[in-house]
This record gives sequence, C-alpha cells and structure tokens, in this order.
Amino acid sequence: MKTLFIFLASFLLACTSTGNQTSNGVNTETFFVAGECSMCKTRIEKTTLKQPGVETASWNKETKQLTVVFDPAKISVIAIQKAIAAVGHDTPTEQAPDSVYSKLPHCCHYPRQQTTKGQ
Repeated sequence: MKTLFIFLASFLLACTSTGNQTSNGVNTETFFVAGECSMCKTRIEKTTLKQPGVETASWNKETKQLTVVFDPAKISVIAIQKAIAAVGHDTPTEQAPDSVYSKLPHCCHYPRQQTTKGQ
C-alpha cells in the first residue's frame, strides 16, 4: 500500500506542469502595455487576438497588464509585443512608432517613456 501511495504521488507530481506552460502546450504570459482607456483596451486585445497561436488576451486598464494565452510553437512574446507596438502601444520590448502613436485618439495618449529594449 505504501508503495502504491508513493507511486501515485510521484505520478501526480510528474504530471503537473511547471512555469507558464500548461500540459496542452500553451503558455500564459502577463506583461505591461501602455494605454489609457476602453478604446485602448479594445485595440490591444483585438490586435493580440489576431496573431496566430493566440487563444485569449485580456488587458487591465488599471494595472496596464496584458495577460495572453498562446501557443509558443506558433508565436513568441516578442512577436506579440511587436504587433501591439505597431498599432500604437508601448510594451517592455517595443516602442510604438511616433507616427502611429500620434494618430491615436487623444484619449488614448499615454505618457511616453523610453522602453528598456535590450536591457
């Protein structure tokens, strides 16, 4: 009986996932995305959801955090952040082009900071 218990405990530990990757091969990542309003939320989430391999995306206006569930075999976090920056929102690795940022509605203008790209 003790051997069976040890075997089952070992099996359950081996079956649990570690880190952000789940047993079905998807990752969950949360990172900062600059934005200010509900229009930003819609733009950030729609852009993220259009990327191949992204299953869910939810941006929190108060914390400025985007939580993404995605298949790392199809897309990387860096590629997701590049797509978001391309529509006007700074991320930890990518700064939105000034030409795109300046065309955002006024309510979407957030305080610009230099990204820490490469640091």
